[in-house]
Amino acid sequence: MTHDTLTDRFAARMGALLGPDFPKDIALAVSGGGDSMVMLALSHEWARPMGVGLWVVTVDHGIRPESADEAAMVAAECAALGHPHATLRWHWDGQGNLQDAARRARLALIDRWRGGLAHVLFAHTQDDVAETFLMRLARGSGVEGLSAMAERRLVRAQGGDVATLSDAEVTQTAPPPPAPQGAAPGFQVIRPLLGEGRAGLRHFAQTLNLPFVDDPSNADPRFDRARARAALAQLGIDAADIAATARRLARARDALAARARSVAEEVARADDLGVLRFDRDGFADVERDTQLRLLAAGLQWVAGAEYRPRAAPLEALLDRALAGGGGTLHGAQVEVTRAHIEIFREYAALAGLDVPGGIATLWDGRWRIHGAGLAGMRVRALGDAGWAQLPVPRPEAPRHAIARTMPAVFVGERLVACPAAGFGSGVTAELCTPRGHFLAGLNAH
Repeated sequence: MTHDTLTDRFAARMGALLGPDFPKDIALAVSGGGDSMVMLALSHEWARPMGVGLWVVTVDHGIRPESADEAAMVAAECAALGHPHATLRWHWDGQGNLQDAARRARLALIDRWRGGLAHVLFAHTQDDVAETFLMRLARGSGVEGLSAMAERRLVRAQGGDVATLSDAEVTQTAPPPPAPQGAAPGFQVIRPLLGEGRAGLRHFAQTLNLPFVDDPSNADPRFDRARARAALAQLGIDAADIAATARRLARARDALAARARSVAEEVARADDLGVLRFDRDGFADVERDTQLRLLAAGLQWVAGAEYRPRAAPLEALLDRALAGGGGTLHGAQVEVTRAHIEIFREYAALAGLDVPGGIATLWDGRWRIHGAGLAGMRVRALGDAGWAQLPVPRPEAPRHAIARTMPAVFVGERLVACPAAGFGSGVTAELCTPRGHFLAGLNAH
């Protein structure tokens, strides 16, 4: 079906992505750039007749002095339109890759701000798809990396993310509605503009005299995306053509993911301790692409990582596992036994993960520790010191390499409880990522 106007096309995509039973409220991530301001205007017109409330959030990364004014511009536009707005001001610590750190912080902060809002709209366009394609092509990505962005994707809170609301200065006209009891973790990223070109959106903004800003970093050659954007322009490549190729690759990716999920149903088993095991013979009998997908999904599931590991180290780890060896990658450890390829949490990745106990404490983004009287205690990995305090023999404890990665409760250096090892009373540890999450991850984009 074709639609004559951008407004019609936007409404059609929203219906396909969120209908027919639309949520009562949704969030919009609006930076102040042209694409996101157009998304705000389109959402405003769409939401009123649909009876959907809009909650707008701007993450100010504090990288440029103009960013505070841009957040204020978005807030003013939201006030004029009658929608609540929040600004989350984040400060980069100077560690790692700036753009990657900013992206991760943006998702983590939005996740912690959103309350009960389960859907967040982002204004990615087909130009973003084309630029991402070139960036990943330069890194040697395969089908997975070169596939188009998904219009809808689940983002789960990551225990390793350092960005919390306590790290940010929050200014908001109203807090989002609270999350209902027992709500599933994470939120849906919704991208209704993936079929639209940036030039068309810019024309729409100028025609309606919408306020927007141009981020100078988009033309800064220090950044990969800016170089990809310049390359597209210099070579005269149509972003729509590349986006179409990426969509075709996405169909191939989905077929390969379905194959991997089918194999996983036969060869993969996860236990209550968050350890994933592949039947060694069954795993060895399938094609390499499926092996890579299973291994990548297993590493992601065990470590609670949002993205799959890079291709080169993943291939190297697979080769070692098939030869009977192992190794660590992506916050997880792989060991090969006579019958299984086992994946469990890497102990070194848990170093420093020491949180105060409470009635229900979330640890490592994967475990909920329940128990009365935990105030004043600490939750951290059992480790070697905790292992040494378990009664000998240790019939209920998993083997040492796995046991030391399990959550345990301490008072100072004294071990109080480690449910996974059957030690201590009144404390339970519940794994928040059951096997179904691993299987779902094989189809995650």
